[in-house]
Amino acid sequence: MDSHQYPTIQANILVVDDKPDNVRLLSTILTEQGYQVRKALNGQRAIATVQEFPPTLILLDVMMPDMNGYEVCAKLKASPKTSSIPVIFLSALDDVVDKVKAFDVGAVDYITKPFHAKEVLARVANQLTIQSQQQLLQEQTKQFQELVERLQNEIKERQGVELALRLAQTKSDHLLLNILPAAIVENLKKGEGSPAQRFDSATVLFADIVDFTSIAARMLPLELVNVLNQIFSRFDQLTEKHGLEKIKTIGDAYMVAGGLPVPRADHVEAIANMALDMQEAIADFQTDRGEPFQIRIGINTGPVVAGVIGTKKFIYDLWGDTVNVASRMECQGLPGYIQVTTAIYELLKDRYVFEERGAITVKGKGEMIAYLLKGKKDNSAVETDACQTKSTPSELREYPNTPLL
Repeated sequence: MDSHQYPTIQANILVVDDKPDNVRLLSTILTEQGYQVRKALNGQRAIATVQEFPPTLILLDVMMPDMNGYEVCAKLKASPKTSSIPVIFLSALDDVVDKVKAFDVGAVDYITKPFHAKEVLARVANQLTIQSQQQLLQEQTKQFQELVERLQNEIKERQGVELALRLAQTKSDHLLLNILPAAIVENLKKGEGSPAQRFDSATVLFADIVDFTSIAARMLPLELVNVLNQIFSRFDQLTEKHGLEKIKTIGDAYMVAGGLPVPRADHVEAIANMALDMQEAIADFQTDRGEPFQIRIGINTGPVVAGVIGTKKFIYDLWGDTVNVASRMECQGLPGYIQVTTAIYELLKDRYVFEERGAITVKGKGEMIAYLLKGKKDNSAVETDACQTKSTPSELREYPNTPLL
């Protein structure tokens, strides 16, 4: 017998046969090949040995008293602890029915007696190789499943990080949009910065609360801030309603602009409507003494320069003579009124009601004619009056701004 003919896999083999000579012969064959061998001379002993010392492989005789090989195999396969142990039957029974029955109860192979040593070793080596490959496959499958699980966990963690980053980005964008115009935020996100930009036509509104200093002196700080927050929050809603750009608040002053950073043709009308709505909105608030709040509003239109200044707590701000004059219109205005410049009056006089205030002295500008914006004109009434004016030529009724030649 060539002991090197079959590759040996380290294994513990249980030999079960009621014939001691068969047990000794098989034990010798297997031991010389390098296998560890345990022995059992009956079925009951075989089951007890397997439970106590689970072998790698079982060589099981079929014809045994008390409990035959089929019964032993069936019991082993019924137990989760021993069901995976491969069983090779050894039997003098050579009928096909006997072999089929062996495979039905869970055997992996069938060797007919009298057996040859080489055949036994070949079949044993074959089953041990299959078992080894199955174990290797199971280990690889387990490792693969662990890898998949680890990757899934990493993906979940990465998705969590990405979600957190998106939420942080959304929060950051939301905060920026509360500070800067949307167009400026987009430029900053693209790394383009926000250089100063000149707008040839923009409208600026300033508003402040009348007698705010004396009101503030009487109120507790938290009450004062709460009232200001409510008033300015209402103004913020009006800013969004009219599509305007809130620039900043300074104390009790509120500054808003139209026509920038995205130009629009109707910025003068939008600011005028904003001012009228602000007057209505402030009437809903009362001082600590139950008196209605009043605001002064000043408006001017013209060219401005706009941009972001600073590197910390930066702000989108406006500069230029147009801004200064709008501020003067507010500072030198009347409580509860909207004071505007001649430029505003000329652009809106056909659609809005104005009252000329007259000349006022403006710092750095001298005397300027100011107007008080009272409201919108009733267009239906204007059209009725125009239709009743029989002396007006038909082309002027259709185009009222056409000069008479």
